[in-house]
Amino acid sequence: MAAQSSIFSSDRPLPAQEAFALSVSEQPDGTRILSWEIAEGYYLYRDKLGAQSESGTPIPLQTPAGASMDDPTFGSVEIYSSSAQAVMGPVDGPVTVTWQGCQNGGICYPPVSETLAAVEGTSTAPVSDGVALAQDNGMIEGLHARGGTLMVLAGFLGFGLLLAFTPCVFPMFPILAGILTGQGRDLTVRRGAALSGVYVLAMASAFGLLGVAAAWSGQNLQIVLQSPAAVYGVAAIFVVLALSMFGLFEVQLPAAWTRRLSSAGASRGGTFGGAATLGFTSALIVGPCVTAPLAGALLYIAGTGDVTLGAGALFALGLGQGIPLMIAGTLGTQVLPRAGGWMDGVKRLFGLIFLGMAIWLIGRLMPGPVILALWATLLIGAGVFAGAMDLLPKEADMGRRGVKTLAVLSMLTGAIMAVGAALGGNDPLRPLAVLQNGIAGPTNEQIAFHTVTTPDALDAALAGEPDAPALVYVTADWCVTCRVIERDVWSDASVQAALADVNLIAVDVTDFGEDGQRMLDRLAAVGPPTMVFLDRNRVERSGTRIVGDTGPRAVQAAVEAVR
Repeated sequence: MAAQSSIFSSDRPLPAQEAFALSVSEQPDGTRILSWEIAEGYYLYRDKLGAQSESGTPIPLQTPAGASMDDPTFGSVEIYSSSAQAVMGPVDGPVTVTWQGCQNGGICYPPVSETLAAVEGTSTAPVSDGVALAQDNGMIEGLHARGGTLMVLAGFLGFGLLLAFTPCVFPMFPILAGILTGQGRDLTVRRGAALSGVYVLAMASAFGLLGVAAAWSGQNLQIVLQSPAAVYGVAAIFVVLALSMFGLFEVQLPAAWTRRLSSAGASRGGTFGGAATLGFTSALIVGPCVTAPLAGALLYIAGTGDVTLGAGALFALGLGQGIPLMIAGTLGTQVLPRAGGWMDGVKRLFGLIFLGMAIWLIGRLMPGPVILALWATLLIGAGVFAGAMDLLPKEADMGRRGVKTLAVLSMLTGAIMAVGAALGGNDPLRPLAVLQNGIAGPTNEQIAFHTVTTPDALDAALAGEPDAPALVYVTADWCVTCRVIERDVWSDASVQAALADVNLIAVDVTDFGEDGQRMLDRLAAVGPPTMVFLDRNRVERSGTRIVGDTGPRAVQAAVEAVR
């Protein structure tokens, strides 16, 4: 009988506190590491780990990914076996930690709670009543903690190098090539290196000065970068440079400045002024790509007052983006054919590229049919000036016939775009797609957000629909990237389906003032566009926040993480 009793007792489930033994390790900064030792044959649910303050405010926990499992009770879930760990930021007052798990092939336990005593000298940072943000370290803080100032600078240099191969930065290569080609017979290796260096240093300086200006002025310069005035200004610069490529005038620095730069290794004359101007304004052109690191640096400067490190990180970011440009600019002088009459044609080609850049920039602001009409005008004009309407003599060589063919194709493409613009189309790659939806044009519906403009209205909106996850979207009428998101993300059918049961709140900071800054401070955001995803407990999951330009897949993944 004793042996039989022993067998029966081995099948008996362990008490919850023994199956999932919790231990807490307190760090000097008030952070606590929660560790569960899980008995063999048991597992914990990742999404059932939670914590809340004495007042009931949810507290975010940072947890690693678990193993996927098709659970008979909760469906597809992530679980921990053997051990589990969660990191909880500093909290003022007692904290109640909750978890839930099951026995393999056995019972599932009800949620288990344990109250932890308060830690001296800590505090929480809720966005508003009943809502808590993820306590993620900022980009600079994280790098600084790993290796100090050198790690920060090296990290941002690496970020810039990676960003150099994104679509936002690719247009910089033909721009720099246009500057080099504009040199004509004066182009040498040393001159190409000097021009490329001026371009890259000007771009890096623009980022660094942005951090300094933000610290000194106390203004949110992320907003300035997003303004239509800045975009139109940069587009105007491209138009001016295009006209210079067509031979109407030459863009250059004052003679005294040019002589000094020339003595550093460049030949006489040149377009250092154009290179510096384009390099400086590139900080605006590549804005959608660098929003996340830029926001991280500006938040660090605002929170610590460390202007030197913040500005240095941004300068390193610009240098990183410019490394491939400097290589291309220096080596380009070696691979280009010898100077000759062909350069006049290439200069006009880059003039057309600059005009295309101007259209691309304002395409984020103006209606789609207008932009399509501008592309049509540019392509038709390019075809005409390339000789599409001219008669070729019978003895014309293959080169001239090839140019004639491209000119005719340019005119035909422009004509198709013109028809698409007249029908209300907006996609240069699919100008006649509007015909699929009828002459009336596209019928995509936009997602309906509940718009708030004050902190009180934000609190009220967050309190609504308590059983649904929430998306808080910071936007503004002057936000260029927001318009791209509205066009490409909110109109996406898969995104609309994913957000069908989500409480959608738009924080509108168009009329930016005290209320707008208070809402940004509550959300720990620099400016629009920023998306904060909250689960049903109004807790932001670590790693779900989206800053800057994004796509449908990223939004869907973030929504899925907070369900």
